[in-house]
Amino acid sequence: MDIADCYKKVRKRTEQICEPLQTEDYVVQPVVDVSPPKWHIGHVTWFFETFILKPYFMGYQEYNPDYNYVFNSYYETVGNRVIRTDRGNLSRPTVAEIYKYREYVDEAMANFLCEEPSADVKELLILGFNHEEQHQELLYTDIKYILGHNPLFPAYSKDYVSPKVEWVENGEFIKIDEGVYEIGFEGDGFCFDNELNRHKVYLNAFEISPNLVSNAEYLEFINNGGYHDFRHWHAEGWDWVKTNKVEAPLYWHLIDEHWHNYTYNGLEALNLKEPVCHISYFEAYAYASWKGLRLPTEFEWEVAATQFSWGKSWEWTESSYLPYPGFTKAPGAIGEYNGKFMVNQKVLRGASEVTTPGHSRITYRNFFQTNLRWQFTGIRLAK
Repeated sequence: MDIADCYKKVRKRTEQICEPLQTEDYVVQPVVDVSPPKWHIGHVTWFFETFILKPYFMGYQEYNPDYNYVFNSYYETVGNRVIRTDRGNLSRPTVAEIYKYREYVDEAMANFLCEEPSADVKELLILGFNHEEQHQELLYTDIKYILGHNPLFPAYSKDYVSPKVEWVENGEFIKIDEGVYEIGFEGDGFCFDNELNRHKVYLNAFEISPNLVSNAEYLEFINNGGYHDFRHWHAEGWDWVKTNKVEAPLYWHLIDEHWHNYTYNGLEALNLKEPVCHISYFEAYAYASWKGLRLPTEFEWEVAATQFSWGKSWEWTESSYLPYPGFTKAPGAIGEYNGKFMVNQKVLRGASEVTTPGHSRITYRNFFQTNLRWQFTGIRLAK
């Protein structure tokens, strides 16, 4: 597939994700971490306009100068922007206008890609594809939060099918010998800068579960008073539980003494066999503590990942999000992509059921703050 076809494929999938939405669904921002879907589709368009068309396509006319202010996410180098909490206040531009913006940029990109781009531009394009794929996953998770907090619990799509989970029946922990292991990306394909540089780490012998923690197992923690026993929580996590009155994972609802779970198909009876999902690092840590076990480090996870099934949900690790040895930021706005966030976050490994196909790899380093749980996040135990 040539670079122009890759562009079309990525752009088409974003719009396919939004097809089940009504116009009103595009504009809602229930919390700061969730962006309105229309902002996502405008932002990924702005990325190609800002970093490809404006600097490299001679004679390109910017669609609307105000859109740089509206759709810039966090790039200080590029200029001022609407603060994140105000994205839901943008009743204008309308959804229809943003789709016209996408069409305008897509047409310009089609003309630009009639000729083979230089190596530097091709590298930026591939980054843009991966950037849009990240926002495709964010679209899925933000849409779920928007509809899952609608009092009527409307379905996103009755046709959505959650992928099956490979379950190891005996559940025996996988044993990994102590030793020096190589961590990080290697090869000729794409990776983000935070996956570099490949380096050696020493690991003590450890064991890791072949399975993610299930809803049934997590329910035991709830029924045993896990959310009311400070002994299993970090001090900050315990404050979070009490302040927010947390009693269960996000999207769980106790109705007539039976647990239900909001899914893309609507509100359903809790499937006890499914992996527990949409939990914070605080909850993952507390559950592991209650079990007398722990979360794996990101290095342990990467070394063992070829020996278990992963990809149903992102998996919390015990590793802080920090740069690898020799990490360097690229010059200009692109250098703001990952490095500026390497503080006060925990690493998640793997992928989720809404990660774009082909976007995941063993060395991928996702990262979120310890209290967040609107992403598809789960637990794998280690000891």
